[in-house]
Amino acid sequence: MKLSTNILGALVVLTGVFAAAGAFAQQAEPLAIREQGSFFAGGSVASTPGIYDNNAPSAEGQSLHGDHLYAFFQIPQDARSTPIVMLHGAMQSARSWETTPDGREGFQTLFLRKGYPVYLVDQPRRGRAGNSLEAATIEPTPVDQLLFDQFRLGTWPDYFEGVQFDQGPEALEQFLRSVTPNTGPYDPNVIAAAMSALVDRTGPAILFTHSQGGGPGWLTAIRNENVRAIVAYEPGSGFAFPEGEVPETIDSAAGPLAAEAVSLEDFQKLTRFPILIYYGDNIPAEPTERRGEDNWRVRLDMARFWVEAINRHGGDATLVHLPEIGITGNTHFPFSDLNNVEIADHTAQFLAEKGLD
Repeated sequence: MKLSTNILGALVVLTGVFAAAGAFAQQAEPLAIREQGSFFAGGSVASTPGIYDNNAPSAEGQSLHGDHLYAFFQIPQDARSTPIVMLHGAMQSARSWETTPDGREGFQTLFLRKGYPVYLVDQPRRGRAGNSLEAATIEPTPVDQLLFDQFRLGTWPDYFEGVQFDQGPEALEQFLRSVTPNTGPYDPNVIAAAMSALVDRTGPAILFTHSQGGGPGWLTAIRNENVRAIVAYEPGSGFAFPEGEVPETIDSAAGPLAAEAVSLEDFQKLTRFPILIYYGDNIPAEPTERRGEDNWRVRLDMARFWVEAINRHGGDATLVHLPEIGITGNTHFPFSDLNNVEIADHTAQFLAEKGLD
């Protein structure tokens, strides 16, 4: 694996995960980290014509670095050869994969314990990669109750029966404070370009994507043959089909969902590695007026069309609807739900079956 960033050579030992109140939420076996660090990847530089004047500074003659991603990485002792790169979804950051809202170990630590090097990403124009080369206005828009519904914790203010989310007030507080705005217009191609630059640095890698990150994940794999597998947790947009094979737009109570067209040549690049897609519980099979749930009905339907298209063209895609295999109660965030260890084990078994362990 190639790295061109300064790393921490001394061992870092993680002995547990702190909950929001500061007490240990759990005790686990110590985890030895061989190397860790952070860096930026991808991006562009915008320049303003003119000559910079040190004594009367203005925009003239100056440059701006932006549209890069931020990556934090950890490599455990006796690490596996193929790292996992984790890309968050809409209104989120790398925080999605860290400690769960109720203070347990997230996928970052669970997969470090399984021996995988882990890279966590803040995508361009989000979080610690906030320098955008295009302007955007950030408005303090109240959305807490909308997100409670749309991320399928329940129907506000009630949780779903049996939901795999801690119903204590502290967990909901932590969850809602994880919401992070875009600092520039959302552009999946900008994200994919930066992700491809990251994969150039890591070498062959597995991508974990979530929700809105699904589309940039497919685009990253089209750009970069170092993608060895994609595990997509509830991909929400950016389903790319070959030109001439794009399914019709599907209507829902949350608005229409349209697929996207790419060339057959690009689509076939998605057939060269294994793909696993997960969706959780409380997704209706038939149209409903409940916006938060109907939003995911159409995405699950589109994912089924997409998996069929990948496999029809010789690929290796699997869709797992968790309640159909007896795993129930999962929200839009199965990797941080109360049963996230079970989800991690299921994913790890898939990677092992594909020779990526």
